[in-house]
Amino acid sequence: MKALIITACPTGMASSYMAARVLRQAGEELGWDIAVECHSQLELLTPFTEHQLAQAELVVVAAATELELARFSGKRLYQTGIQDALNAPKDYLQQAAARAEVWQAGPASAGKTRLVAVTACPTGVAHTFMSAEALNETAKAMGFEIKVETQGSVGAQNALTAEDIAAADCVIVAADIEVDLSRFNGKRLYRTSTGQALKKPKPTITTALDEARVYQHQGQPQGGADKSDDKKKAGPYQHLLTGVSFMLPMVVAGGLIIALSFVFGIEAFKQEGTLAAALMQIGGASAFALMIPVLAGYIAYSIADRPGIAPGMIGGMLASSLGAGFLGGIAAGFLAGYSARWLAIKVPMPKALEALKPILVIPLFASLFTGLVMIYVVGGPVSGIMNAMTAFLNNMGSANAVLLGILLGAMMCFDMGGPVNKAAYAFGVGLLASETYAPMAAVMAAGMVPALGMGIATFLARRKFNDSEREAGKASFVLGLCFISEGAIPFAARDPLRVIPSCMLGGSLAGALSMLFGAKLLAPHGGIFVFFIPNAVTALLWYVIAIAAGALLTGVLYSVLKRSDAELLGTAQVAAKA
Repeated sequence: MKALIITACPTGMASSYMAARVLRQAGEELGWDIAVECHSQLELLTPFTEHQLAQAELVVVAAATELELARFSGKRLYQTGIQDALNAPKDYLQQAAARAEVWQAGPASAGKTRLVAVTACPTGVAHTFMSAEALNETAKAMGFEIKVETQGSVGAQNALTAEDIAAADCVIVAADIEVDLSRFNGKRLYRTSTGQALKKPKPTITTALDEARVYQHQGQPQGGADKSDDKKKAGPYQHLLTGVSFMLPMVVAGGLIIALSFVFGIEAFKQEGTLAAALMQIGGASAFALMIPVLAGYIAYSIADRPGIAPGMIGGMLASSLGAGFLGGIAAGFLAGYSARWLAIKVPMPKALEALKPILVIPLFASLFTGLVMIYVVGGPVSGIMNAMTAFLNNMGSANAVLLGILLGAMMCFDMGGPVNKAAYAFGVGLLASETYAPMAAVMAAGMVPALGMGIATFLARRKFNDSEREAGKASFVLGLCFISEGAIPFAARDPLRVIPSCMLGGSLAGALSMLFGAKLLAPHGGIFVFFIPNAVTALLWYVIAIAAGALLTGVLYSVLKRSDAELLGTAQVAAKA
């Protein structure tokens, strides 16, 4: 039997990868000739070749998300959700062979509302994919056709084609960072955040259909359509997150390479010509040196598009050289971005010279303005603030350290990936450039607590949770280990008044203990995977204890506070009788 197998899950992560592995193994045990197309970030996507498509006798689709199947028209096809394949893969394939039917691709359903969407968050991990899944499932439940492109940490997945966009009635952009919208020129477009799309997908879709405005990309003719200046609508917070998003890979790579240099000894890098010195030159002198210029450059890019990058990076480099740190980089980014934008809009030029504007006029004058303001106005005071803050953080007593840990921990757990969480995270990441590593450790410890705590609660109080919640608890625990606090969102959405306080108390404890134990973290992401890199985390054992204590507190608290479905039903019946 020559069979083609496709696996896909809404998040594009573990389920798809695991299903591909077990189905391949089961097919080989059955003696089948198997080819697998796995739609997962954990494996490189290898589409079926024309030869494989022509030779295939059976197509098996194990997917919890919509896929384009037109290429299989005329083939025997069997399609189900992904969970059946994971439970009993060999039985599943035998069932597929017995029940498959010839599939014919037909035209798109006439009269159906067609939506396309793009999701993107600063880290490109959890919110990106969870909001895509929420939009996907909700739109289908409402009877709409939808295709969602996720712009995650490994690039665009399920990318929208020109045909998808042309056929769409509305475009939904659920993004916390700036994304390229030029391809949507002339389409009705609605912008929102990933958090809103995740927590309230149905109101998001309804509002998009009601309030979307025709989008005109900057520099395109208006043609009488409603003008929607997207850059103007995006607020400072979104511009900041765009800068942080582009800076993160630099911080992660630099921090881990610095940690590797410490394997040879904490001061081994001081000896020139050694591997430790080379690693420190790559991580510290290069990657970390670029952090602030990249932050500033992409804040400016978010505000003014490509003409803002040069003045932003120049301003960021000045912030570094003046000792103004990440606060100076933020200031430089906004100065460069808004000055470049003002020049683009307000300075008229003859049409013959208009092409010089983005490559000569804007970079020149915006760079001059940003640089002079940074040197003569902003740089000195901000440098003083940064020096004072760094000295305070590095020399503060245990009481102040604990208070800071409590504050950062509570912020990380308050909205689990929302604005407050991201503000605390950006604070920790920004301080890495000043070689202040303790707050980042507290931030990651607290950020792991909500998802871990929900997993622990579903284990401690199994009878209070239904089957789907127990399954969600297992996934949540794994996500927590990976520092993806959004794993707790399904629980928080259903029972916020009990989940959020439980998480905040556990996160505060983890953050406080991390600061008390003097733990330091050189990389801003990775969860337990960072623990295996020597010297990436100091006081590692105590750090693990801090995380475990916070997660246990959250898990125990919520297992006590949680009310089962039966208890909720009984309360509702009593209220109805009253």
